[in-house]
Amino acid sequence: MKLRDLPVVSYVFEAGADNRVFDSLLLLGPLVIGLVVILGRSLVTEVLAVVYITVFVTYTLYQWTQR
Repeated sequence: MKLRDLPVVSYVFEAGADNRVFDSLLLLGPLVIGLVVILGRSLVTEVLAVVYITVFVTYTLYQWTQR
């Protein structure tokens, strides 16, 4: 079974911008939120959330400047 065969993942890949990094970031978002919910608010989860948001925004801006 490939990752694309999973129901939720296949919808993201079909609707996405044919960009694996962007698709991966979209799929990681709910996982980051889930980790924050499960582990509670702590320094580790706050750093994880900040890193995720920074990477997402930086990559989106990078893609925007390349077009």
